[in-house]
Amino acid sequence: MTGILENLAAARRSGKPAGITSVCSAHPVVLRAAIRRAAAGRTPVLIEATCNQVNHLGGYTGMTPRDFVSFVNSIAEEEGLPRELVIFGGDHLGPNPWRKEPAEEALTKAAAMVEAYVMAGFRKIHLDASMGCAGEPAALDDDTIANRAAKLAVVAEKAATASGLPKPLYILGTEVPVPGGADHVLDTVAPTQPQAARQTIDLHREIFARHGLSDAFERVIAFVVQPGVEFGSDNVVAYDPQAATALSAVLDAEPQLVFEAHSTDYQTQAALTTLVCDGYPILKVGPGLTFAYREALYALDMIASEMIGDYGDRPLARTMEELMLSSPGDWRGHYHGDDITLRLQRHYSYSDRIRYYWTRPEALAAVSALHKALDGKTIPEPLLRQYLGELPLAAVAGKDMEEVLVAAVDQVLATYHAATGEDRH
Repeated sequence: MTGILENLAAARRSGKPAGITSVCSAHPVVLRAAIRRAAAGRTPVLIEATCNQVNHLGGYTGMTPRDFVSFVNSIAEEEGLPRELVIFGGDHLGPNPWRKEPAEEALTKAAAMVEAYVMAGFRKIHLDASMGCAGEPAALDDDTIANRAAKLAVVAEKAATASGLPKPLYILGTEVPVPGGADHVLDTVAPTQPQAARQTIDLHREIFARHGLSDAFERVIAFVVQPGVEFGSDNVVAYDPQAATALSAVLDAEPQLVFEAHSTDYQTQAALTTLVCDGYPILKVGPGLTFAYREALYALDMIASEMIGDYGDRPLARTMEELMLSSPGDWRGHYHGDDITLRLQRHYSYSDRIRYYWTRPEALAAVSALHKALDGKTIPEPLLRQYLGELPLAAVAGKDMEEVLVAAVDQVLATYHAATGEDRH
């Protein structure tokens, strides 16, 4: 069911803007929370996978696109959500995972990945060929980017036809925040210049036509731009509607299009609502959801330390510290400062790079030990208030560990659904 995506531009032009939350995560608790919320309201849910996370070679999750679809659908079946209400999106599909290789090799792999995504049933396809490969400048010229995106679109069109699947809905454009958030404190982030957005749209329209893709361009529903939202390790840059007024006005001449907003994590509900109204109705969120998961998990780790004599002193947090120190590749280079600052960032950063470690055997064992320690135990309400005080007591009192974790993620999702109006769709 993709009708909601195809109608976003029309909804805005009618004066009744509606949006959709793009859940960018492969974490099972995050996926369950998103799917459970959709099942309760019988509303669509948009689940996205990124090129590094999921690809035809496995990605860092070890899942191919088909594996990911099966994984999500298994959770949907458990939660009673009809499969037709699950919309799959592919994010930043292009050569990024192989950008250290020569362009020809990287783009060949990117094409195979795009084909795998489409054939697995991903309908929303964000094509991103903005990054230079081996021997190329880090920032490519607009013409090269658009031509490479068009060539990937040709692959996607053929894959859909060969599989007898509906043709993809495309997201184009490349001016996005740093994946996973900035690695330094930012005071402001300048929105995309309106003229740059117009040129990007016009150039892609022209080059798609040159590649015989005029029909495919009619299915481009959004361009990615920077509306002025971002988060770093320790701070969040709030959306400033006035600064993005001219950018939003670009959509007045493009009746089929909206803008897609990346890195909306940690924005307030008011800011998210305004983003939707201003023409950015696709709100992508990922680290903000796993951050909420980690907050609740660490709270339960402290609760178990307080109330269970033989559990130990925060063994889960200690395990994660040891794990991240022994395998620093997923955080080193992103966090900066002295030893204390680095330790705090490893665990509590808004960038949430700890999310890359939850699937490691050591982390899974520590989470399982926490679950075993709390199994059958009733957490006193004062402890819940002390360590999980931001969650409604009714959502956590008397609940098992997974229900508490789902409730923590759902509280973030509730903010997005209120902003997008998804509960009213």
